Amino acid sequence: MPVRSPSTVNEALMPTLAEQHCTPRRGEDQRLSTAQVESLLIELPDWRIAADGLIERCFRFPDFAAAMAYAQRVAAMADAEDHHPDLVIGYGRCTVRYHTHDVGGLSLNDFICAARADALYP
Repeated sequence: MPVRSPSTVNEALMPTLAEQHCTPRRGEDQRLSTAQVESLLIELPDWRIAADGLIERCFRFPDFAAAMAYAQRVAAMADAEDHHPDLVIGYGRCTVRYHTHDVGGLSLNDFICAARADALYP
């Protein structure tokens, strides 16, 4: 994850996305704006917005077993955060996709878990 250079002392004390935890988010007022999404994607440069509006990243591995082991780590994190991705696993790859059903789009939880999925990548 890139290092942010804080513009204020308060920002320096703010936890990174990967250090935060998910909280229940319901309703359209919890949906992120396009500007908020673009700002958060700066902290997750390997993630992209898919055609269907989800954020996704394809993680690469040397073989199927390594991809499955990573998927298991993501599953354990998702259970702990109570925020679950869509996973697509194939030989040497695991695609992780996030969105928040309860807000009808992307929420901060999606970006928190995306950062945590990055942190789990070997």
